[in-house]
Amino acid sequence: MNKWIDGVCRIIDGLIALMLAIMVVLVFGNVVLRYGFNSGIMISEEVSRWLFIWITFLGAVVALRERAHLGVDMLVVRLPLAARKLCLLLSYSLMLYIVWLVFEGSVVQTRINWDVQAPVTGASLAIVYAAGIAFAVGAALLLTVDLLRLLCGNMTEGELVAIQETEDAAALSHALHAQEHPPISTQSGSETK
Repeated sequence: MNKWIDGVCRIIDGLIALMLAIMVVLVFGNVVLRYGFNSGIMISEEVSRWLFIWITFLGAVVALRERAHLGVDMLVVRLPLAARKLCLLLSYSLMLYIVWLVFEGSVVQTRINWDVQAPVTGASLAIVYAAGIAFAVGAALLLTVDLLRLLCGNMTEGELVAIQETEDAAALSHALHAQEHPPISTQSGSETK
């Protein structure tokens, strides 16, 4: 299952890269055409905005898989193992509820905007709100798999913290830990000068 999920995340990464490339071409091309040729790509702004929305929602799914969302874990890492498991269970339950709310709201907005046309492209504005549906389905799948792994006892102790501190905070935590627990010297007293 993990290999399949990793494969899907790689496909999403490729899709995000493609969307970003299209966005760059549209925006840069539009700037060059406006300033150089007093012209422009009519759909550039609208399509770029839509691609940015999709990149954000799809990137959030990949970040959830990689546990790359930022947070503060200073309390959770100090808890005993059973309390960390309980905290993760509660947080996954809350996240699944929130993902359900995002899904429900996105479906409603997609239906409402199905027949509404964008001003420039004339495409349905449901495209914008469908990004929320894609995020909710992907996130729910990932959270459910991890929740089942937690309940079955298949998570490592390092996976019990579902967020990642900033690099600066992680470095500070490591430095504080090193001060509290200095490395034990393997040299005997006679060898040191």
